[in-house]
Amino acid sequence: MLVLLPPSEGKASSGRGAPLKPESLSLPGLSAAREAVLDELVELCAGDEEKAREVLGLSEGLRGEVAKNVELRTAGARPAGEIYTGVLYDALDLASLDAAAKKRAARSLLVFSGLWGAVRVTDRIPSYRCSMGVKLPGLGALGAHWRTPMASALPEAAGDGLVLDLRSSAYAAAWKPKGEVAGRTATVRVLHSQVVDGVEKRSVVSHFNKATKGRIVRGLLTAGIAPKDPAELVEALRDLGYAVEAEAPAKAGKPWALDVVVTEIH
Repeated sequence: MLVLLPPSEGKASSGRGAPLKPESLSLPGLSAAREAVLDELVELCAGDEEKAREVLGLSEGLRGEVAKNVELRTAGARPAGEIYTGVLYDALDLASLDAAAKKRAARSLLVFSGLWGAVRVTDRIPSYRCSMGVKLPGLGALGAHWRTPMASALPEAAGDGLVLDLRSSAYAAAWKPKGEVAGRTATVRVLHSQVVDGVEKRSVVSHFNKATKGRIVRGLLTAGIAPKDPAELVEALRDLGYAVEAEAPAKAGKPWALDVVVTEIH
């Protein structure tokens, strides 16, 4: 099973560990594309700070993120699972998993990134700021930049098992499963169901959508469940207590769409 996760905008500090070793990152097929983004991002942030803030879409309060990007090659690096924070990662709580579940996480979790393309949670990276929606002056839109190298690297990473796609739309644009891989891919949407005046209403609530996805991944890792295909995933999630509505694709080579319906949000 391969689980595709979005990163978090907010990140933990890099700490004082050894600096980044780009050659040590997983998915070596992305190496050249990573170096290109890293070179331009560092150069951009080392120049005109106001231009860098504008390109990166940073508010005045996040001015310090520009200086942080300048030091990407020399800053301390930590496992990506420690760098990424936020609602999904708080709910996933990798640090508290038992040893067996941590091994499963290392094998199955892949975090997408505007800077790195995609990394394993065990890959050591520095804290950074560069979303997939950024358009760098030289390379252009990062979503488009990553599509070609991802087209070969990601099917290889997926192997012949289930692909559980929990990415947000900006990160999903960098790689869209096709053909046989798409047929064993499942996307998940979390819906909040509530009855108002006797009528059920459903809505997507971003914060709790992320939290539920984090709990879903944690539940699968903790239970040691590795579904082989989307149909098995539906049954696994139901066994974990989730209300799941599944829609098999009308055509071959398309992902499954799963709705996880919750009545309580927390």
